[in-house]
Amino acid sequence: MEIELGFPRTWVEFTDPADTDQVIRADLTWLTSRWHCTFGNGCPGITGDPDHGCCSFGAHFTDDDDVARVRTAVERLTPQTWQNHGVEWLTEAEPDEDSDPDEGPELCTTLHEGACVFLNRPGFEAGHGCALHALALREGRSFVETKPDVCWQLPIKRSYRDVERGDGTEYLEISISEYTRAHWGPGGHDLDWFCTSNTEAHTADEPVWRSSRDELVELLGAPAYEELARHCAAHEERHLGPMHPADPDDRQAS
Repeated sequence: MEIELGFPRTWVEFTDPADTDQVIRADLTWLTSRWHCTFGNGCPGITGDPDHGCCSFGAHFTDDDDVARVRTAVERLTPQTWQNHGVEWLTEAEPDEDSDPDEGPELCTTLHEGACVFLNRPGFEAGHGCALHALALREGRSFVETKPDVCWQLPIKRSYRDVERGDGTEYLEISISEYTRAHWGPGGHDLDWFCTSNTEAHTADEPVWRSSRDELVELLGAPAYEELARHCAAHEERHLGPMHPADPDDRQAS
């Protein structure tokens, strides 16, 4: 069941221990929730195809480092571990009306037979799912080292905002929150966003701040993550503020 957005949330703000010009703003309600990915275990996919999960579109790369990291991972894939081995995996994204022609083309993963080129289909010998994700699991490393930024970050949303204090000084605010249907823009209304807002996906044994430690460390840095973890643990221990409404009923009553 998809819950309605607009419910109360608890946020925390603290200065980044590694950079006093940055303030971390984090959604404790989301980070202490019991969300987990249900790909292959009930997720119907964002376009109605459960075999695709959220891989129905090409992944847009954030910068050259993002492309280079994935290219290095691709070199370690074989025909036995990647169903579309040999298919060109990098392409130019279709420009939108807000694209700046001076910045050059935006790159993304290729769409192949209706899904991201890295998606191994059910029945493939190496297993169903993202070939880059499976590569990380086989090598005993985090998938933040093998997948495009947009893929390993979802459904954590990081955003930036320049803030001016009353005394005229400024700082960079880095927000960590839940990626919701609304964040997909107008097209989000047409997606089967069976993810952060669905009760069926809030059945994990541990909270997001623990299960997504690697992603949060990569997004914030280790010192900021340790401080964030302290606030998340305190929030859970004291039962202060609202729980995520998609979490199980027994947790709501605790």
